[in-house]
Amino acid sequence: MIRKLTEEDREGLLAFLGKEPALNLFLIADVENFGFEQDFQEVWGEFGPADAQPMAVLLRYEHSYIPYADGPFNVQGFAEIMLQDGKMEMLSGSSSLVNLFSGVINFRKEKSLYFAELKELNPEASARFDTETCVKRATIQDVESICSLMDGIEEFDVNPESSRRSLRRTLETGTGRTYFVERTGQVAASASSTAENSMSAMVISVATHPAYRGQGLATSVISKLCAELVSEGKALCLFYDNPDAASIYKRIGFRDIGSWSMMYR
Repeated sequence: MIRKLTEEDREGLLAFLGKEPALNLFLIADVENFGFEQDFQEVWGEFGPADAQPMAVLLRYEHSYIPYADGPFNVQGFAEIMLQDGKMEMLSGSSSLVNLFSGVINFRKEKSLYFAELKELNPEASARFDTETCVKRATIQDVESICSLMDGIEEFDVNPESSRRSLRRTLETGTGRTYFVERTGQVAASASSTAENSMSAMVISVATHPAYRGQGLATSVISKLCAELVSEGKALCLFYDNPDAASIYKRIGFRDIGSWSMMYR
């Protein structure tokens, strides 16, 4: 049976999603932050005859959808819910789940990323940032200098106004944090988290100014960020599409656990 979830389902839903907190980062964050009564968000669950917890979940945020299941589930039933939304834009999630819908819903294009998780920081990475006394935690006053770093890096195709607004909102709401180091009066490297919730967080925007690459600054910054989040009991995750650039994450302790797919109507 598939039904829409309500506030009464919160405890069972979060217990179910907490089986894989990194993989369910967006689901957990959206439920904790917005609940079940918003116009822009709905959550459905599939239940067995005697189940107190769902066996599968589908979340709508605006016109984007995320499924999760830890076993077989009613793919056709979830697909019918999505197809009723004439403005559906995207389906995203673990590739193993999302690919099940490709034969039921016609998608225009697909993008896949590597998905990595960190549960325990590499001790060598911890020792590195302990000696890096200039690693700082960003405040609202640092938004402009941090975003200026992103503006100058070709790999970051960002809208300057949007990136500043997003970072400011994240810092103001406490849904993420940023660490950085400075050299010669400018931000030389930074790393951020986003979508923080009670169980997990995502690492994003790891960047080093071209003039300061090869000095281990990004490793120091991301190690400090990750150590703080892990000490709070959070599972960490990140997406990446370039295996060659993933070496920094692997040194810190991230391990690949699968891939993440985004399917567009």
